[in-house]
Amino acid sequence: MLLLPTLRRLLGLGVLILSVLPESTLAAVPSSKRFDLTKPSYDLYRHKTLRDVTVQQGFAFDNTNRRLFVSQRKDGSATTAGHLCITQLDFSGNYVGHMYLTGFGHGIAFGVQPVGSDTYLWTEVDANSKGYGARLARFKFTSGATLSKDSSAVKKFTPVPAATEHTCSIDPVNNRLVVRHHLNGAKHIAVYDLAAATKDDFSNPLANFEEPRPTVLAERYQGYTAYGQYMYVITGDSYPDAGGIVNSQVYSIDMNTGKVAQGPVLTKAGSTLEFREAEGLAIYRTAAGEVRLFLGFASGLEGDRRSNLFYKNALV
Repeated sequence: MLLLPTLRRLLGLGVLILSVLPESTLAAVPSSKRFDLTKPSYDLYRHKTLRDVTVQQGFAFDNTNRRLFVSQRKDGSATTAGHLCITQLDFSGNYVGHMYLTGFGHGIAFGVQPVGSDTYLWTEVDANSKGYGARLARFKFTSGATLSKDSSAVKKFTPVPAATEHTCSIDPVNNRLVVRHHLNGAKHIAVYDLAAATKDDFSNPLANFEEPRPTVLAERYQGYTAYGQYMYVITGDSYPDAGGIVNSQVYSIDMNTGKVAQGPVLTKAGSTLEFREAEGLAIYRTAAGEVRLFLGFASGLEGDRRSNLFYKNALV
């Protein structure tokens, strides 16, 4: 006779516990290995020129069509204008093509989605007064084209209606859209199935949590990406701003708990570069199936900034 009310009380308590758990503990991103950030980095290329001469901001890969794209502020435009140049390079860092985007955003991160032999980009759009995008956009990369934020070729999305800013990255191995957004005075992360997001369905996020910000050497947030269960972040200043020291760091976040999994870890990739500023992260899977975490750095003199990419490939 005593068991039934006790069970009822326990079940009632269980319901209460579930109702107050933070969203991140209820996340459903399938488990995966993660990159060991303490392992060495290897060069893809150094000192490569982009279409414009400004500092690169972010980059992303088309894993199906084997393409690489790099974002940067359009030459001659104010940072707050949100005008971007997207340069396509081959994997040796040679110029292939470019397009301009006006009124889009900062370019700190973006996603690439292959559709047959075409490549579609996911970027921020509708730059605010600070130059950051209020929404997300999806459009076909067309070399030589210039798209305004109001172009009919641009499809816009608002994954989190209450958020004031949106950026994104794509896990190209698992086809997930990772959305970093500004909400209630803080940055949050939401993860969606890419196919559903393409249909403007953001009703079932796999994860949704406030982004943790561990203590780092440089507060300058320089990019993020995701592979499987884990999100990766890079921070750091240029040598001139850091007094000539290396302060670039990387760390990983478990998207199922919303907590830091490893790091921050100091990265000395490209430590001999001139200027050297951390700029972007991306995931790439080789034709042989090796998954790589790429780290981007800007180098070179003002008026002649260069692109540099390195990668880590040790999974644990």
